[in-house]
Amino acid sequence: MAAEGLLHLTMALMGDVMLGRGVNETIRARGFEYPWGDVLPTLRQADLRLINLECALTSQTREWHDGGYKAFYFRADPGVVATLDAAGIDLVSLANNHAGDFGTEGLAETLVVLDRAGIAHGGAGPNLAAARAPARFEKNGLRVAVVSFADYPSTWAADETTPGINYTPVSLDTPVVRSVDDAIAEARRDADVLVFSIHWGPNMRARPTEAFRAFARHVVDAGADIFWGHSAHVVQGIEAWHGKLILYDTGDFIDDYMVDPDLRNDLSGIFLVGCCESKVEDVRLVPTLITDNQARLATGDERQWFLQRVAALSRELGTRVVTDHGVLRVEAGNSVLRRAQSD
Repeated sequence: MAAEGLLHLTMALMGDVMLGRGVNETIRARGFEYPWGDVLPTLRQADLRLINLECALTSQTREWHDGGYKAFYFRADPGVVATLDAAGIDLVSLANNHAGDFGTEGLAETLVVLDRAGIAHGGAGPNLAAARAPARFEKNGLRVAVVSFADYPSTWAADETTPGINYTPVSLDTPVVRSVDDAIAEARRDADVLVFSIHWGPNMRARPTEAFRAFARHVVDAGADIFWGHSAHVVQGIEAWHGKLILYDTGDFIDDYMVDPDLRNDLSGIFLVGCCESKVEDVRLVPTLITDNQARLATGDERQWFLQRVAALSRELGTRVVTDHGVLRVEAGNSVLRRAQSD
């Protein structure tokens, strides 16, 4: 807990929120709040709520086919932005492989819809400068900046005059590192807490590769306080690194996807990250379950299985975790986030 008189902030980070296809149909039938199930009280514990928006919000129906094949195209009605508003979502990352599913027109409409709703966004825009620009907030006296990247598709990369996403390969090659470091340095200005968001890597992988771990650690060492990954559809381990926090993958939060019986991509969670002044203080993972196009608090055997799995994956990364009353916790108070790294 933060000491009395110090500035404290709690952020709720979630993974992929896909409001199209079957979820969109369910919203039409059951209302805008329906996809959030019984998780809204937990979300309201946070000062900021961040998601990766895994669909376009557009009335466009012409799918993108310029230069490549896609298996899935996700869009939700523009009015579905009211679902994001119902949960008090403060920021959506658009740096992903579905923001451009309905071309530059669909992306442009998505930006307008979010702007009109007063929901911040990052990682995509009418040009590279806009796509790279950090989203900024001030809450409880703390200044927060969020930068959003994606490692695919490269064909959607924004440039100086072309709309698209903020693309970067996952690499420690000098040109890539320089670009990432410059974006972090720019976002770090006038920010007490910096979140680095990235949609990266292959689907349905339980663990990050060594190359991905090296990239995430570099991002933290370059100035990010929280590394927030998503895209694998399953929650990966939590790593404490030099007093900072790496969430390699935060999984799926709302969707209508098929469920892998072993990896259980329907199990995910709300990552409640507490910051005190400019330091990450702790993270609490509240398990959730996707059922009938809705996120619900996980219970019973499913919650226990999920907690044990994430705890084991985190311990593989050298992170000490505890489970308490159905929540997984990593605390700075027991030196977990401040521990010296031997590797």
